Amino acid sequence: MESQEAPSAGYAEVHVVAASPEDARRVAEVLRRCFAATEQRSYPANGGGGTRLELTVDTTRAAEPARSWLESSRSTGHTGPEPGCD
Repeated sequence: MESQEAPSAGYAEVHVVAASPEDARRVAEVLRRCFAATEQRSYPANGGGGTRLELTVDTTRAAEPARSWLESSRSTGHTGPEPGCD
């Protein structure tokens, strides 16, 4: 994986690798419902026929439920797995 500069404070670079472009777009759509985001950029994944999708999300402009999760994780210093991701 190539080295990249970290995004500006309050932003996160998201990279999705999926079996199909439609699967990657579904993930991007969910992220856009929670965060302001740039237009996605998609590329073929490494030789396996899948899709690699990249977008930048603005964590300072989060919508619900991401906003409440971000606020609670800041106040508690949460570093464990996200709820529902076990």
